Amino acid sequence: MFNNRDIYRRVNQPKAGQTSFEVTVKETNLNIRADADFTDQAIRSALKHRQLIETHIFQHPDFATSLTPLPAPRGSSNIVTKMSTAAQITGVGPMAAVAGAMAEYVGKDLLNWSKEIMVENGGDIFIKSDAETIFTIYAGNSPFSMKTGICVAAQDAPFALCTSSGTLGHSKSFGTADAACVLADSCIIADAAATALGNKIKTPDDIESAIQAGKEMKGIRGIVMIKGKQIGLWGELKLVRL
Repeated sequence: MFNNRDIYRRVNQPKAGQTSFEVTVKETNLNIRADADFTDQAIRSALKHRQLIETHIFQHPDFATSLTPLPAPRGSSNIVTKMSTAAQITGVGPMAAVAGAMAEYVGKDLLNWSKEIMVENGGDIFIKSDAETIFTIYAGNSPFSMKTGICVAAQDAPFALCTSSGTLGHSKSFGTADAACVLADSCIIADAAATALGNKIKTPDDIESAIQAGKEMKGIRGIVMIKGKQIGLWGELKLVRL
């Protein structure tokens, strides 16, 4: 998950012609950019998908607390099954993917009304855009923070960019990465992978091995790892100076 939400949302403004609005449903706070204000539709979507996750947790409490993968029981909802699958791919607990899951499912629902969409949930971003997109990196005290962007070429299909940090925010991390950013088609996998790879970073020397681990995870298309003055890059993205 991305950290320091207010800074991120201030520097990443909607492009011309888009409307920006926020939706809060319990712990879920979404910043959404769309062709118009679809607040009501977004609230209904967030409530629906949260209810599916909450019901599963009520029936299977370990889903909320496990730090390791858990299989989804037969008959589980689609969102729960995909969170469990992402956990299996990346080696973390299924709730490591919850922010990305909410961003993706709400975003896909809103594509019924908006040609382009961006849903950001704690820095986990689901996006459908017809143009090249540049994301500002916030990495705390790293010299790359707010001065470096991740550029992703225009995509025909929706994609995701998710970020985890061990030095910022309240998200659980066993590493000390200033930023672990993952590009993927699935926001659910990108969220889980960012957590998993961020957990591997204790010193700058860990960046190379973390990237190698990410390259072996199914569905990952790009990685940016930042620790202090060191940065590592791989995949279908490029860094730009802001």
